[in-house]
Amino acid sequence: QVQLVESGGGSVQAGGSLRLPCTASARTFSSYAMGWFRQAPGKEREFVGVISASGTTYSADSVKGRFTISRDNAKNTVYLQMNSLKPEDTAVYYCAARYRAAGYNRYQYDYWGQGTQVTVSS
Repeated sequence: QVQLVESGGGSVQAGGSLRLPCTASARTFSSYAMGWFRQAPGKEREFVGVISASGTTYSADSVKGRFTISRDNAKNTVYLQMNSLKPEDTAVYYCAARYRAAGYNRYQYDYWGQGTQVTVSS
């Protein structure tokens, strides 16, 4: 069982930045691909990006060039750095873990955090 805890959410004006950490309880954290997803009110949960166990990253087109994913295996933590935020980035952000292989949709992940709210005002 892997427990995930996100933090760092909050309210920010358009153009601002936030960094969301997600800390995992897994003893073999370095063996997990870590994904980020978001869900806005009334919308499906959508893929934001992923970092593989080996450190390769992939981001959705909607956030490419603005959001960056990194990981610190010594701290069992993955980060979502969000820059140039837009009002349409407003959502609850979730991190998720998948053993070994990276996944690009929510059905591929086994473990989820509770989510953290990000609100971007214009």
